[in-house]
Amino acid sequence: MRLSLSAAIAVFLGVFLETAFAQGTPVAAANQARDSKAAIEQNAGKQPPAILPRTFAGWQMQGSLETSADPASADPANAAVLKEYRFTDYAASTYTQDDGGTLKIRAARFADASGAFGAYTFYLQPGMAREVIGDQGASVSSSGGQRVLFYRGHILVDALFSRQSTMSAAELRELAGLLPRIGGNARELPPVLLFMPRQNYIANTQKYAEGPVVLASLGVPVSPNAVDFAAGSEVTLGHYDTPGGEATLILIYYTNPQMATDHLRRIDPAYQPAQAQSGVSTIGSTGSLFYKRTGPIVAIATGTGESDARTLLGEVNYKASLAWNAPTGDRDVHDLTMLILNIVILCGVVGGLAIVAGVAFGGFRILMKRLYPDKVFDRPEQMEFISLHLTEAVVKGQPTHGSETGHATPPDAA
Repeated sequence: MRLSLSAAIAVFLGVFLETAFAQGTPVAAANQARDSKAAIEQNAGKQPPAILPRTFAGWQMQGSLETSADPASADPANAAVLKEYRFTDYAASTYTQDDGGTLKIRAARFADASGAFGAYTFYLQPGMAREVIGDQGASVSSSGGQRVLFYRGHILVDALFSRQSTMSAAELRELAGLLPRIGGNARELPPVLLFMPRQNYIANTQKYAEGPVVLASLGVPVSPNAVDFAAGSEVTLGHYDTPGGEATLILIYYTNPQMATDHLRRIDPAYQPAQAQSGVSTIGSTGSLFYKRTGPIVAIATGTGESDARTLLGEVNYKASLAWNAPTGDRDVHDLTMLILNIVILCGVVGGLAIVAGVAFGGFRILMKRLYPDKVFDRPEQMEFISLHLTEAVVKGQPTHGSETGHATPPDAA
């Protein structure tokens, strides 16, 4: 019985190990297959989802949806601007409600959220009122109706209501929830936006540029050649109230501090990094510009006096953050991690099964011996062994000693 039970356990463990490796080991392979499938779908020219829905919040689309991949269809006057923000496609339609109201919507899709945010800041006007729609929104009312501008993810929406309504914002919030979403790093906004000061900021004055066309349209006293967008730089600016008047703060974000130092010489050829004292952030000036470098950021203040410029620049400070658990997109690292994790889990499962099997076998044996002693285990017929029965013979009477030769005389020989 021991042999049969041991054989059964061995067979069970063999089947379990085969199943575990057949299902657990291909976790990395499954991830690769999934990623490969996603890549194939992307490369196969799969059409992206429609930007605008047919219906939302009681609004019904009239006619067919107008679509185009040409930025000039979305805005003929600013096609170059949209192209710099990595415009991908455009959709427009007119919606109606049962009460006779009309709503014209134009929506532009970009490669990532940075492009949608940049386009939002480009079209944003200082007189607009802030609205809680999508990621950011603003509206303005006039005799011609109510215009609402907002973006969510990588889509910018410009909506024009034929008449004002207190429910307009709520209806557009429902629309924002129906817009296609983008995943991964493409949904993240530019990191340079985190370093814009909030104190004394004038609402709706922030702008974001990713190319020379947008920067030139902003009228800032820094040329696109000095910024050098080919180096991967990004620019954001905003207006601030200061005691000396309205000031403009410009932040130029580069990929590393050395690149920021090299490009700062294009703004001020007299700039010398060696003149900065250890532990002190030096503020320089050239004409009406005041500047400083903090990490990979070049901060420039203009339009105000030196004292106000220094105060404003003092609020811009780069702080590098180090994260040990930062996610990685390296597929090989992910696969190796999953393989090690599966091995650890498999070892734990096998060890647990071994303990359970041992306890079950030993407990069953002890229970059977107590309930059925000598009937299931240790039965007499199983416990017998060969015995010689070597015992000393019992002799009646006194023994007779034989001759000197040592041979004994039989007792009945007398």
